[in-house]
Amino acid sequence: MHNKNVLIITASIGSGHNKAAEAISNEMKAKYPAASIHTVDFMSTKTAYLNGLLKEIYLKMLDFIPNLYEFLYNFTAGRLPGFSVQSLLAMAMKRNMEGLIRQYEADIVICTHPFPCAAASSLKKSGRLEALLVGVITDFSVHQMWVYENIELYFVAHQAMREDLIRRGIVAERIRVTGIPIARVFSSEYNRQDLLGKFNLEPDLPVILIMGGGLGLGGVKFALHQLEDLAMRLQILVVTGTNAALWSEINEYAAGSKQRVEVWGYSNNVEELMAVATCLISKPGALTICEALAMELPMLLHEPIPGPETENAVYVAGNGAAVWIQDNEKLGQTLGQILSKPSELANMRRQAGRCKRPQAAGDIVDAIVAYANAQGLVNK
Repeated sequence: MHNKNVLIITASIGSGHNKAAEAISNEMKAKYPAASIHTVDFMSTKTAYLNGLLKEIYLKMLDFIPNLYEFLYNFTAGRLPGFSVQSLLAMAMKRNMEGLIRQYEADIVICTHPFPCAAASSLKKSGRLEALLVGVITDFSVHQMWVYENIELYFVAHQAMREDLIRRGIVAERIRVTGIPIARVFSSEYNRQDLLGKFNLEPDLPVILIMGGGLGLGGVKFALHQLEDLAMRLQILVVTGTNAALWSEINEYAAGSKQRVEVWGYSNNVEELMAVATCLISKPGALTICEALAMELPMLLHEPIPGPETENAVYVAGNGAAVWIQDNEKLGQTLGQILSKPSELANMRRQAGRCKRPQAAGDIVDAIVAYANAQGLVNK
């Protein structure tokens, strides 16, 4: 790997794809410090103006017309003959992709989002990409947008996804079940008593962590109003992501709340907040779920982005590590019931322990290098 160029391509739609890319990059740098490893945001206007524009349209759709997004998600999930959203994306983006691959002289291309995968696969099909092409699916279900016959290695979260890809025509030998890559800090041990002291929290009161995702999406304020109505006293830690307006609003709310509410913006110590928490309330982003599973933290999931996040909620709730709140008005009531049953919390922690894959990033790096070696692409 010492003389190889690795290009990891993400898309800054939410923080999950970026965090997965960063986890893979950090593992690869730790194991192969002499390799040339670059991570690029494919949806940044710095990379390509059109891609940045598409990102803005996507986010506006989520803000104003989520039902239209759900329709498009389901519409593109079908096997459309000939012309499809996939082929449209590939046409729009492949010139940008070809420029990136040439710029970084990439020997291995790893995609953590389906948009760059579409472009790279199109180049591979036409013989304009010789690099090893890898797809890392960062959800708990397979969407048609991820399915390309020219991807040489797929990494998926669980066995049912592998079987789904095989049904969709992907060769079984190309698919590895590793889990979704997360940072190493989520596999460390933490002393909860020390963290209670660090955050000045009372040991006898539940600690509820509320996260809205990297973009500050999700019903953070709604969740707080629900918890305000509970008779029991709570300590509530809120992470608002990069949403500065939400951070200000929650701080203002906290001043008048009967509960103790502490607010973070984009937190660099989420692992410590998860380690000290009794329960997490969040939208079901896949990376947040994987991090919470690694920390064996029970979850209440609500307000998914229609499409992949709904399927994430179904998966983790079906495995008993979370409760998916489909009626938002019952969020506070459900939390109260769970907190009053220590055995239920303990069972959710056990189920999270069964599902967790904290070493996924390292396993992905090992599998990519092993495959590249077998293909004669890598000289160690």
